[in-house]
Amino acid sequence: MTTNLAALFAALAAYLLGSIAFAVVVSRAMGLPDPRSFGSGNPGATNVLRSGSKLAALLTLGLDACKGWLPVWLAYQAAYAGWLDHAAVPLVAVAVFLGHLYPAFFQFKGGKGVATAAGILLAVSPWLGLATIGTWLIVALFTRYSSLAALAAALFAPFYAWFGSGVAWRGDPAMLLAVTVIALLVVWRHRQNMRNLLAGKESRIGSKRK
Repeated sequence: MTTNLAALFAALAAYLLGSIAFAVVVSRAMGLPDPRSFGSGNPGATNVLRSGSKLAALLTLGLDACKGWLPVWLAYQAAYAGWLDHAAVPLVAVAVFLGHLYPAFFQFKGGKGVATAAGILLAVSPWLGLATIGTWLIVALFTRYSSLAALAAALFAPFYAWFGSGVAWRGDPAMLLAVTVIALLVVWRHRQNMRNLLAGKESRIGSKRK
């Protein structure tokens, strides 16, 4: 398989894995309402929590993070083994994230990508992932707004990548670009939440479904 074909195959496989909406899958498996039918309508862990099931929310969070981590980690391993060009790894990272946002299996209507982005960043650099998750936790703890925490974490992630994790000076500026693109997509997907925050209408973590 040529280098270009291998990169395209890896990106396609990552996109298809990203297209599995675990919020919907877990909710169906546990007999819960479809998370797209209440609250924010977002198929993500925070909205699943509004169904009243903490277990379902935790499962969704973990599975969404794992589906972001796994393809990027596998791409790195394939690159180190010489089976895949290192330049394909950032492509895989963006592809799995786009799969979550625009899933082929769910009419291209996906989640906002916070947990999946966290998994991707952990695969890129554990330090980068933990710093970004820490930012989310601090903001969420003090404000109880998941969306505000996500926006803060997304805005800080590229700076962490540039100044702290060493991504930029390991000769991989393409991965820094991928991290920046993912962060901007997270912000874009939260544009309605920003409007709600400004209007004082945003739901807090743990609020029940409506």
